[in-house]
Amino acid sequence: MPLFLLQQLMHLSCMKWTKEIYESFRRLCKRLLARPVTWLANKVSSAPNQRIVFEALSTVYQNAIDPKSNKAEFLLLTDNSMPVIILSDQHKGNRNGADDFAPTESTYLEALHYYNEKGYYYINLGDSEELWKNNIFSILRHNKATFEAERLFVDREAYCKVYGNHDLFWKHDPLAQQYLKQMYGKSVPVYGGIVLRLPAKHEPHTDILCTHGHQGDGQSDGNWLSAMIVTYIWGPLQAFLQVNTNTPAHMTERKTLHNQMMYAWSADQTNLKLITGHTHQPVFESLTHLERLYLRLEEARNKDDTTVIAAIEQEIPKRKLQYDYVNQNYRSLKPTYFNTGCCCFSDGTISGIEIENGQIRLVLWKRIDGTYKRIVAEVASI
Repeated sequence: MPLFLLQQLMHLSCMKWTKEIYESFRRLCKRLLARPVTWLANKVSSAPNQRIVFEALSTVYQNAIDPKSNKAEFLLLTDNSMPVIILSDQHKGNRNGADDFAPTESTYLEALHYYNEKGYYYINLGDSEELWKNNIFSILRHNKATFEAERLFVDREAYCKVYGNHDLFWKHDPLAQQYLKQMYGKSVPVYGGIVLRLPAKHEPHTDILCTHGHQGDGQSDGNWLSAMIVTYIWGPLQAFLQVNTNTPAHMTERKTLHNQMMYAWSADQTNLKLITGHTHQPVFESLTHLERLYLRLEEARNKDDTTVIAAIEQEIPKRKLQYDYVNQNYRSLKPTYFNTGCCCFSDGTISGIEIENGQIRLVLWKRIDGTYKRIVAEVASI
């Protein structure tokens, strides 16, 4: 047997044994550590303290609007000449079986092409890269097309990148700007939040605070040391063990609590609206889609519109399978809180928030019969 072929067979054999040993070790660690790791995650962040959440959101807002603030990671945008698109939670991975972004990549690229052609300003609201499950090198290698599409906004100076809990890497890694230069061809600041300041007829202005929404989460929004632990130890540990530690994206209870706290803070402000991501669940004017269906059902019954009543009654059970909680005060909530949803729905759909000409819109992008469709799901005047 030729020496070269023998060397290759030995190399493949070693790789196979190495992989089997690694998998055996990982399974053993998972058996021993999955339960305590999950317990610790829930202990730290399953029930965030409302006072801490409120203080964290207020800090983000004040640092963005205070001209004397030396916090470079917050941005105040007063140029209202461009329409704005806000998308979040792509969770770009390495295209393996655990990559949540893989089904939506083509939809996302189509949407970015549309928004760039229309001259939109793009706010990327966090968890854009899945750096809990993947290293930065694999993400750079497998997401070149999406980075090129985002780079078009960077080149127009129409791009704002906000960090979330799954990409705290961008805030803390000392080489973050070097990787961003590989992605976008230039240094790109990464912000904790951005405020859009819009003129108003009867008030000095209306502010729209856009931030990822993990503020106050003990696992992801603690001090510098805890953030470093999440970035370099906690996230990789969860990826290695392949455990779901009940993040808001997966747990109904956490989504409910998140929505309640985000709404409560925003409703207590003056001339301010709040837009977050984080839960992967769209919210428009403080209402989930299920709650809006109940409002529309009441309106249809008042009008005795049997066709609309029948359609809504058919849709409600489907929505309940996704999210069953209904705020009993849904009829009287202030329209102050919005959530983008996400760009990693398993059916290839993405959702986002558009702001243009005094209007705010919840939009869905879907692939229907081989064609990409932009669907305006909700619209209201700011």
